[in-house]
Amino acid sequence: MRTSDTWNPAQYDKFQREREQPFFDLAAMVHPRTGMRVVDLGCGTGRLSRMLHERLNARETIGIDRSPNMLSDHPSESLPPGLRFEVDTIESFPGPRGTFDLIFSNAALHWVEDHDSLLARLTSALAPGGQLAFQVPSSHDDASHTVAAELSAVAPYRDALDGWRRPQPVMTPEAYARVFYRLGFTDPRVHLIVYPHVLEGPEAVIEWMKGTLLTDYAKRLPPDLFEAFLRDYRARLVERMDRSRPFFFPFKRILCWGQRA
Repeated sequence: MRTSDTWNPAQYDKFQREREQPFFDLAAMVHPRTGMRVVDLGCGTGRLSRMLHERLNARETIGIDRSPNMLSDHPSESLPPGLRFEVDTIESFPGPRGTFDLIFSNAALHWVEDHDSLLARLTSALAPGGQLAFQVPSSHDDASHTVAAELSAVAPYRDALDGWRRPQPVMTPEAYARVFYRLGFTDPRVHLIVYPHVLEGPEAVIEWMKGTLLTDYAKRLPPDLFEAFLRDYRARLVERMDRSRPFFFPFKRILCWGQRA
């Protein structure tokens, strides 16, 4: 299995405008308070963390991402006061960092398994009155995801992956609402939103997935076998998709927000 950092900021940002709208909708759900202590889990390149920090006029914001590549463009001397970045995993959060007024995560928690336990752990790191806001994709039943899962079960990829199958931890909107209620959040909000994106053609979906979903396969397959995987993925996916141009791509996201009493 390859263990190198397969995240590529340039690839991820090819569809920057399309990827960012859920962030702004999620940020609009947050209730600003004076002097907030904020953490952005799975912050990616950190560009949106900076926007969040400035939008909230936060006292402190920590952006955390597991990929050194994604955080490589943030020398500390260029950051506004109170904002910093750390290479770490969501699985190891919070560690010794104390509590936060806002735990925020934009398109990252779907990389972590067992959301029941995860959300309980995040809630325990909230200060009284603290807020939890996150958004995750709801596309696991789309061809863009099912084709990759199918390929991982056939030779030669099955043997190279040693039986690994990509987990699917994202729950239904109703399930997230129930978890928020069980964890004691007052008046939680859970929204399923379909963002209607128009791309140049179905091939653009492959470029989109190369920046996210397919990074999981890239780090587990030898480079030459991943290229073969990518060719098979492209062929199967294009065969199943509408081939009209421009191409309509429904981008489904679940946005969740809650505040502790």
